[in-house]
Amino acid sequence: MQLIYPLSTERLIIRALTPDDVERHHVLFADPDVVRYLYFGPFDRPAAQEHLARRSIVDLPVEGGWINFGVEVKGEGVLIGELAMGFVSATHAHYEVGYVFDPAYAGHGYATEGTAMIVELAFSGLGAHRVSGRLDARNDPSAGVLERLGMRREANFIENEYVKGEWTDELVYAILAPEWRALHGPAKVFEFRN
Repeated sequence: MQLIYPLSTERLIIRALTPDDVERHHVLFADPDVVRYLYFGPFDRPAAQEHLARRSIVDLPVEGGWINFGVEVKGEGVLIGELAMGFVSATHAHYEVGYVFDPAYAGHGYATEGTAMIVELAFSGLGAHRVSGRLDARNDPSAGVLERLGMRREANFIENEYVKGEWTDELVYAILAPEWRALHGPAKVFEFRN
């Protein structure tokens, strides 16, 4: 099943990633500050191109899979970030979200606005019961995004992952469908095709 694009928020266009995004994808993932809390280090251009090819999938994820989205500011036509949504469990109707944004666009609320749309997609479009986000415990800006969405911090795992040569702590945030509806109003309608 495929989502019909683009999705639109007040200020953003959320769309499928394409091979044409390679330059901006490389800029994002070559920045040491952007990838600081990710599982991999900065990419050179060939690695960015390969990474983008794996992320340019338009089918909605099956259990255990992910879908990625490009984000642009309306009217600018520049990829400013990427959103991700993983289908954690069909049995538990659980999805996970993630996001990466160009630091040059920080401080405008774009990460929160874009992530809100994919959380909404998980709940009203895909029937999620629970949506979560996991992050390195040192990543305060990322925690702020999830908190602004109304997610609660449910776990703080101490030194549970060995990443880039060091033990790291991980935070888990989550929100349930009824909590999301109470905070964000009526469900949005999404269109899909097989």
